[in-house]
Amino acid sequence: MTEANIREILSQVAQGRLSVAQGLTRLRHLPFADLGFAKVDLHRKLRRGIPEVVFGERKSADQIAAIGRRVIKAGQNLIVTRLDAPKARTLARKLKSFQYCAEARVGLIQTHPQTPSGHGTVMVLSAGTSDIPVAEEAAICAEMFGNRVSRLYDVGVAGLHRLTDSLEQLAAASVLIVVAGMEGALPSVVAGLIDKPVIAVPTSIGYGVAMGGIAPLLGMLNACSGGVVVVNIDNGFGAAMAATLINRVGLDRSAADGG
Repeated sequence: MTEANIREILSQVAQGRLSVAQGLTRLRHLPFADLGFAKVDLHRKLRRGIPEVVFGERKSADQIAAIGRRVIKAGQNLIVTRLDAPKARTLARKLKSFQYCAEARVGLIQTHPQTPSGHGTVMVLSAGTSDIPVAEEAAICAEMFGNRVSRLYDVGVAGLHRLTDSLEQLAAASVLIVVAGMEGALPSVVAGLIDKPVIAVPTSIGYGVAMGGIAPLLGMLNACSGGVVVVNIDNGFGAAMAATLINRVGLDRSAADGG
């Protein structure tokens, strides 16, 4: 149930084209859809401007397909994160128009295209090529949430000239998502160069002492540059969500949703 759906129902009731009882019946599924094994939050799009995103890891293909059908029936776009290739192949047979972005491990169905909105561009940076899968999860989710997105990959601090060569692009962005493993230094460097919010994403990339992302996580939390906020390890989706909300601050909700 989207804001546009609710406006249409209320309009029909006001015009007498629907009775109050009929309007209530249509609104009854507003909070969530109970599928037995899952309660799908169809109200999140109205509350937060972003629909519920399905976490695909440890869910079966049948469970994801059932959730996906209900999301699509509600007129919302479907986004599935942490989706492996075998489950994606099954979902492609079960759900019409299903697309799979293998590098990001994200599955998508766009029931309606998003109109780009927000104050400006969300820029996604990766320190290394190995960080790109997490960066792509962030970038694809940010695009699906209605942002204009640009990408700048493999610009880590081991070759700082690769980053400084793009200072004009960095300065032009509204919000920056910076993805890095190893020691996780890149977000602090970026934040020291520009006056925009930086969302840092530690990845599980690195040799043993990186401890599966703990080292870059701690490094980012201890960043000496102000204005760096940190999400969980490998959490590209969480960074995209935060960047979207920052990019929309002060905008009218219906305008931000393209309504």
